[in-house]
Amino acid sequence: MKKCLLLLSLIAVFSGCDTLDELTKFEMDFNQRVVIPSSTRTSLPFDIYTPEKETNSESEFAVNDTRKDLIEEIVLRSLTMKVTEPSGADFSFLEAIEVYISAGDLPEIKIAWNEAVSENATGELELITSNADLKDYIKKDAYTLRLKTVTDEVLTSDHEIAVKSVFFVDAKILGL
Repeated sequence: MKKCLLLLSLIAVFSGCDTLDELTKFEMDFNQRVVIPSSTRTSLPFDIYTPEKETNSESEFAVNDTRKDLIEEIVLRSLTMKVTEPSGADFSFLEAIEVYISAGDLPEIKIAWNEAVSENATGELELITSNADLKDYIKKDAYTLRLKTVTDEVLTSDHEIAVKSVFFVDAKILGL
């Protein structure tokens, strides 16, 4: 009987830790806009920078009952791009794209890419994401994205792109 109670107690404790651990995991979404300018050249890479994006990480962490010093890992879960202007446009003009993040004095690193954009691409493009731990970047006050693009068509008008980044955050349980 004592063994059964002990076993049940251990199961309750460990399942409770799993539940607590799940409470310290959450997502942070960031939305940015970038313009790919009209051009007359193709097959040449060119860079486009997003405006600096404030992370408001401290307030995001507070809303999720944690602090910067308790963050164990932040990973980019998804990066989706959507053509918002011109209406009806798609990503078929892209041959390849890479996205880099930089923040403060940290080195720039590649976080997402699509090395072979389909000729049949739609107006929304989901990029492959890296497994890099980005906690040092997102814990900063702001970060910048750089899009390295290669086009395979001449753009006759500017293309406004909405960039949505979803970061997965894992914090320590009760500071342990």
